[in-house]
Amino acid sequence: MSRCIPRLRFAFRKNEVMCRHNSTNAANPLPASFLRGGTSKGIFINSEHLPSDKSAWKPIFLGLMGSPDPIYGRQLNGMGGGVSSLSKICVVGRPSAETFDKLDKLGVPKAQIDVEYTFVQVGIKDDSIDISGNCGNLSSMIGAFALDEGMCTVRHEALESTTSADGETIHTTTVSTFNTNTQKVISTTFPVHIPSSSASGPQPVSDKQPTAVLGLPQTSIAGVPGKASQILLNFVNPGGARTGKLLPTGNAVDTLSICLPSSGDPTIASVEVSLVDATNPTVFVTRASVDKAITDLRSSSSFTDYVAGKETPDLTQTFAVSDVLEEIRQQGALAMGLDPSAQAQPKIAILSPPAEMNAIYDSKHAMVTQCTEADIVVHALSMGVLHKAVPMTVGLCLGVASHIKGTIASRIVQETRGLTSRDSSWKENPDLIRILHPSGLVDVGAKFDTDGNVKQAQVVRTGRRLMSGKVWW
Repeated sequence: MSRCIPRLRFAFRKNEVMCRHNSTNAANPLPASFLRGGTSKGIFINSEHLPSDKSAWKPIFLGLMGSPDPIYGRQLNGMGGGVSSLSKICVVGRPSAETFDKLDKLGVPKAQIDVEYTFVQVGIKDDSIDISGNCGNLSSMIGAFALDEGMCTVRHEALESTTSADGETIHTTTVSTFNTNTQKVISTTFPVHIPSSSASGPQPVSDKQPTAVLGLPQTSIAGVPGKASQILLNFVNPGGARTGKLLPTGNAVDTLSICLPSSGDPTIASVEVSLVDATNPTVFVTRASVDKAITDLRSSSSFTDYVAGKETPDLTQTFAVSDVLEEIRQQGALAMGLDPSAQAQPKIAILSPPAEMNAIYDSKHAMVTQCTEADIVVHALSMGVLHKAVPMTVGLCLGVASHIKGTIASRIVQETRGLTSRDSSWKENPDLIRILHPSGLVDVGAKFDTDGNVKQAQVVRTGRRLMSGKVWW
């Protein structure tokens, strides 16, 4: 007889009081910058301004973001914005001795790394501080922040010059970063301003610090209005970021058994998923599989109801669609050897063929009008909430998964690309996959070697400086 194991739940004790007195040597207020990277915003802090003992960071970060906020979930008492994409922190610094030891073990020359950083996902309603994964969107601004803080300078071998259509010379540079969360190397390439007196000087280019130029009208990204400078993100050897394996179970497809409490006998549903770990681990499942699981679990709801904001269970149900998605995510975490209680990792992403958008949205919705321009559609959740765009590590992981034979993503892309009536103007580069998400389109690239190992994952982002000053915690 099958037994339904209660799903892990998260709650903040109402009588718990968070003490934020300055029990560390960190200044209060604390020097920091507030930056947009891609479709996320976050606080960037120079590691020199924080205690060297990371265990002392928690009260600082909770106070800084205004967490926990168990009743309202808005983080009005801090810099957070009540959603996961606005409750993020990046701690950036020069490479430590510990990082150099790790680089030696990874076979990465020390001279190739300019800075290191740790990404922190701060809980909103609870007091969780998660450093298990990375943020692809905010990764795009690590290099710019490092230059602003004087942590590194522009090396001649990393400097390139091009001429724009109006004859202006544009310098670009590449800053190589080491992400301590995933133990991976990520490079960011972006335009910089070089003081004119140093154009031909010895390395480093100048004692005058070069700065990132973020406001050039070079490109746009879905979810952000207007154009800005192009920032190219390159994730080097992104496979196995958390589990050590691109396919943690060794399979392109796995079947999970999920169970939720009901008014009658426990009911178990089977769900087909692809568990992929590239840039960040992700559980991929199709919309059709989610709907079938919901039906098997005796619910009258659907994923379409969830997207439309109609996920509250009726009187005949004891669970919502979000409960089903969280159960799939947690069972996927267990199969990947990860902690299911950590909401930040793995993520869960619901995939659909573009042709199915008519079943979810009104005919005039952007996800319907743009569906003929995409290979695959994704609705991703972050910290249990439907993302308004797509977490970029999920997008990159999806780009990688789409190139792995037999995965759910690969099946959908191959099926979609087999339709002769579709626009194929973006398919000139076979490494690119075009993804449609709730805010628009994004192209992600992946390159594999002859043995099937993923060597690179790439995406273009933009960013902007929003504030530099001091923040109270």
